[in-house]
Amino acid sequence: MIRESVTKNALLLAAFSLATTAIIASTYLGTKNAIAENIRKAEEKALLEIVPRSRHNNSMLEDSYMLSNVESLGLREAKKAYVAKQDNVPVAVIIPATARDGYSGDIDLIVGINTDGSLAGVRIISHRETPGLGDKVDYNKSKWVDSFIGKSLNNPVIGRWKVKKDKGAFDQFTGATITPRAVVKTVKQSLEYFETNRAALLNQGKPAEPKGQDNG
Repeated sequence: MIRESVTKNALLLAAFSLATTAIIASTYLGTKNAIAENIRKAEEKALLEIVPRSRHNNSMLEDSYMLSNVESLGLREAKKAYVAKQDNVPVAVIIPATARDGYSGDIDLIVGINTDGSLAGVRIISHRETPGLGDKVDYNKSKWVDSFIGKSLNNPVIGRWKVKKDKGAFDQFTGATITPRAVVKTVKQSLEYFETNRAALLNQGKPAEPKGQDNG
């Protein structure tokens, strides 16, 4: 009688455990999918702030690919670049970069570059800079990053890609120079990366197709 009771309880416990595991697994998968969708929406929002829908009609999240040679962008791991296209013609590329010399550590950003080499915009994705000082690189804190829009390696000239304290063209923040200095330097490096890898970036990581030759 005792054995039967123990066996019955064991079976009930096993059934309960299986049911609980199934519920947890189902909740996890549902939560995982929800988190993935939220991340996707956040990514798309940041991309669209740099290249609005009025400038392209493709899905930048779909027209994306993993970058190579990420060290020159300061990245600590491989990340994706995104291409904005209008009627299948590239209009801009958005590449990730990391300023490793921020005041409180890495500053992760995305840099939008038009096909002519000018900047479409910059957004800080994550940072740990000092509240009220270095965190002004965050678009929610100030619009300082908008000062990059339209700039290129020729505007200002290469020697002026610095903050004003270093005799450059870009403002720094009152009481905080290290953070904007790091971001300016990294945006410049991103423009240089684009110039070196323009064809591959706009062709989504593939070598540019050779132009047809006229044999007539």
